[in-house]
Amino acid sequence: PGAGGAPADGIGPEPVDRVVGGWATALAVGSTWPVLALWWDGDRSGYTLASGFRRPVGYIWLADGTPAAEDEAMRTSALRLGLDPVLDVQALEALTRADPEADADARLRGLLAVLTRAGVDLPPGLSPGEPADRLRSVAGIHPEAEQIEWAGWRDAVREELDAVESSGLGPWVLGPKARAVATAQVATGLPLALWGARRRSGGWIAAGLVLLAQGLLGFAYDRFRNEGGGGRR
Repeated sequence: PGAGGAPADGIGPEPVDRVVGGWATALAVGSTWPVLALWWDGDRSGYTLASGFRRPVGYIWLADGTPAAEDEAMRTSALRLGLDPVLDVQALEALTRADPEADADARLRGLLAVLTRAGVDLPPGLSPGEPADRLRSVAGIHPEAEQIEWAGWRDAVREELDAVESSGLGPWVLGPKARAVATAQVATGLPLALWGARRRSGGWIAAGLVLLAQGLLGFAYDRFRNEGGGGRR
């Protein structure tokens, strides 16, 4: 969730939907589960759903709650999330119709009410409409929150290897599947970072670099483990 933008190389704030959309896309590539990003600012609110290499989908509401997206996007989201095709879809489609009593924050709360039945929930304090300072303070004390900062390639490789060692991902860690995922991450990350650079989009540049780094680390890990004994079995 977000409530503000990120700097875009000194040309002003990056739109929050573009930033979280880039991160959702990066996280979803190579994963077996979809990534849902909720976002809001003073003018609009919405969500972005990324799932593997499929085109992300999402929905937008203006500040007063006016729908500003195609209805089909909501149905596609429900399908990708595995929601009930009747009850849940009916509840979601209600969010795409005009309602003078519901502003953008209320629309997001309605979305969350449906997703909660599917097991999706936000930590306490991370609620639609909260300002950025409030979100940061609440996220900072959450036990599963992690500060993202760059400590150099050596530390990044070490942390990645440690994470993989304890992940229990089985065939995704070594062998053809791991190499396929790494190849896909590199193939997606490089053009995404270049596209972001052309648009001076900090969010998309970061997402592309994350994918690129993960792919290169995946190749390095697979080779390292094979040379270290994993490939001699």
